[in-house]
Amino acid sequence: MSTLTQIKSKNNKILNLSKIGIIYNTDHKTAHAVAENLENLLNSKGFSDIKMLAISGKQKKVDFTFPDISMAFIIGGDGTFLGAARFFAPNDIPLFGINTGRLGFLSQLVPSEIEKGVEKILSGKFSIEERLMIKSSTSLDDKNKIALNDVVIKGGDVSRTMQLFLFINDKHVCDYIADGLIISTPTGSTAYTLSAGGPVVVPELEAFVIVPICPHTLTTRPIVIPASENITVKINSDSGFIYVTSDGQENIKITGNDTISVQKYDHKALLIHIEDKEDSDFYSILRKKLHWGVSPSS
Repeated sequence: MSTLTQIKSKNNKILNLSKIGIIYNTDHKTAHAVAENLENLLNSKGFSDIKMLAISGKQKKVDFTFPDISMAFIIGGDGTFLGAARFFAPNDIPLFGINTGRLGFLSQLVPSEIEKGVEKILSGKFSIEERLMIKSSTSLDDKNKIALNDVVIKGGDVSRTMQLFLFINDKHVCDYIADGLIISTPTGSTAYTLSAGGPVVVPELEAFVIVPICPHTLTTRPIVIPASENITVKINSDSGFIYVTSDGQENIKITGNDTISVQKYDHKALLIHIEDKEDSDFYSILRKKLHWGVSPSS
């Protein structure tokens, strides 16, 4: 009996299940067992071309030869998913997250829900979301670093502020005296940006959020701009070095007088989203995982 490998989503996109990857984080005690259970389940459904790939969260990024796959299940936490998104996005590989970490904001299922989740995917009860990604480069290194959540510019010295000069489309916008600056996608607006006082932005918007970290002023506010804009940040710092970090995982060390360019990345991260799962919409996830807008008496 042949197995259907081309599944149409609810938003009329085709998910190719002919070559499946299962990527799991070896730093999570349960991840390997979950990966094996998923492989056995997929085998029982008639899928035989499955590649199991183990990664370590301590590596900070996915680092192996690119596998010949058409979609991937990501088993781990948000960090595992972010690393996989950066790795697979250039090849437009759809990703589906299974959380074995803590918050699991980017993953839709926990291990106990895998069987039901796979059934819904095979039944076409899902959509494929396109998530904006961001790329950055410096005046000393024009090789792009990409991120799904954010690019963070921060001094290497403890308790030292720096001057940051923000330009958008080569026009001077404002100056900051701050510990650093976060430039975030809508997906990243619920991560570091949120902790720094930035707004929550729905994932479908094509926008960037710019948030200073601990600014030494009473008037500085986060700003939201179209993702089509070109962002330039010039730095003036006495610190010996500055870090430019992608998704909190990949660092570039630059001097205290460098320039960083940030733009929309050419590819999107493709996230498989089960649509008829209860409380699976963005606002429900905010309430469930971040306790947003929940009354203290609830």
